[in-house]
Amino acid sequence: MNYKLSAAELESQIPHLSEKKITELTICDEALSKNKKKVISIMNKLAQFAPEVFVSILVDASVIDKELVAAASQVFVALEIPLECKEKGGKLLFDKKYYAGKARLLNDYGLVFGFSLTYGLVAGDSQKAFMERLDFVVQQYPNHIDFPQTENDENEPKVTGIFSAKDIRYCRDVAFACRTFYSAGRAVPWFLSVLKPLRIYPSRLFADFSEWQRVNNCDYKSGFVPESEKHIALEKMQLLFLEQKYEEKNQRQYIGLVNNIIRINGAMSRLAGEGEESVLEIQYHPDDLLGPESMSLEDFIEDVCMEQCKVKIFAGEDGPDYEVL
Repeated sequence: MNYKLSAAELESQIPHLSEKKITELTICDEALSKNKKKVISIMNKLAQFAPEVFVSILVDASVIDKELVAAASQVFVALEIPLECKEKGGKLLFDKKYYAGKARLLNDYGLVFGFSLTYGLVAGDSQKAFMERLDFVVQQYPNHIDFPQTENDENEPKVTGIFSAKDIRYCRDVAFACRTFYSAGRAVPWFLSVLKPLRIYPSRLFADFSEWQRVNNCDYKSGFVPESEKHIALEKMQLLFLEQKYEEKNQRQYIGLVNNIIRINGAMSRLAGEGEESVLEIQYHPDDLLGPESMSLEDFIEDVCMEQCKVKIFAGEDGPDYEVL
């Protein structure tokens, strides 16, 4: 059953979420997102009355500080943060240092967060500027990146002298590719380490993947909805595409390792998300694949020995676990 609550009703209803058997809650009130005291009050009530409820909450970057983050760390929450740009004198202004500081604080506390990106809505925006924002955002380790304009959003990008209709379509396709590959594909644990040997920017990889999607009839125009697909199907797409990219860049020596890293992280995410246990046959020990060694594929290949094994991914007492069979 779906419940709809107004912002005014929300706090008074939090003590009753459990009795109504509500397990997930989405809060996307723009006025509330900029009210730090209200957001903290909601976090505290959730911690007191409904710590088991997963909450996705829209939060403006301006209210993110140590006090709010400490309150958020008490609950099962994902913070949704709009990435905003401003126009001044015909130029687009985007404060990377400001958002990097917010992301660093969230990562220090181990919180789940995502950024929301738009394109072509502010004067001075361009294809190049959007790609730079996308590259920056991926470097902040967000759990997901949302693009409202790829999800039937009413905010139509504006064609300008520096942002043509062709540029807008290109940005839309790249955004949809990121939505598929990174967000729905649950790529955050391994994305940057897997990208590094290819020596390309994230936006370039997403642009290439958008072309791969077009050829395979699963792009934006095809009506493909990545969130409706089983994660294992998206994982197969990632593996096929990356094998092609590593071949193209003459980095074949990493293909087996990349396959192992993606598959074991995918299996762990499906256990956490869908409760799906699995058994994998891999070429490296899971301790190495899930450890700090995997942050550098070049060092991994040099320092870690192959160890053919069969691994069971299962629900342990403290969460997702694994054992070598």
